[in-house]
Amino acid sequence: MRNSHQDTSSPELKAQAGDTGSEPSAAGGVVAVTRALRLLEAFGMDDAFLSLAELSRRTGMHKTTTLRLARTLAADHYLVQREDGAWRLGRAAGWLGACYQATFDVHDLVEPVLRDLTIQTGESASFYVREGDLRTCLARVDGPRTIRHHVRVGLGLPLNLGAPGRVILAFSGEPGEPYESIRQRGYHLSLGEREPEVSSVSAPVFGLHWKLLGSVCISGPTSRLSEPVLLALSQTVMQAANQLSYALGGRRKPTVGAAPARSSAWHP
Repeated sequence: MRNSHQDTSSPELKAQAGDTGSEPSAAGGVVAVTRALRLLEAFGMDDAFLSLAELSRRTGMHKTTTLRLARTLAADHYLVQREDGAWRLGRAAGWLGACYQATFDVHDLVEPVLRDLTIQTGESASFYVREGDLRTCLARVDGPRTIRHHVRVGLGLPLNLGAPGRVILAFSGEPGEPYESIRQRGYHLSLGEREPEVSSVSAPVFGLHWKLLGSVCISGPTSRLSEPVLLALSQTVMQAANQLSYALGGRRKPTVGAAPARSSAWHP
């Protein structure tokens, strides 16, 4: 005798019902909220609107699920459906963005990363941005050792002396060497270039669309930070720079195939 209950175990019927239970969700999180946020995050800086099919493709959710979530978000003005059926961000999403910009403090993101970098390396960590022909120390966490390199926050230093400035020049498009090599490696180390007894290793920090924001570095006495030591610590510095790039750029992971832009103006 055939079972009168509908078999919902097949992938086709699960998809029709909007069942995406195989998707991972954050521990203790609400799956529906996670999916709704994923839908909002599908929009990029160049997306005035997106079709339902494109939203479904970008989020990995079935169209039925995508449509249900989009209509729910539209009810509270986070999304708006156009006459042609496409979707765009609504005024509520814009208000959240405006609130974020108004209350944003770069130090809330930068200083914890610098603190972790100091703990991992035992050296002082700094974040530099470009201001005209100088690099300015925007944030700084001193290392735990008695003998260390001191830099005052707000101090302007030459771009063409020291690893942080060289990295900023390299990823701003400066031609020739050593900048071509810096772009290929993704970091630069300096031994006694600006100050005879100071060494450093630095890596670039990017924002949205690979716009250069600045550079992060560790620095200390050359007697302690020899070239082999700097090379060994370079990956740690690059990881910190990547972490800052994702945090400041609002991305969870890098875009495949994206290429760094050559702008260098700082913005949060």
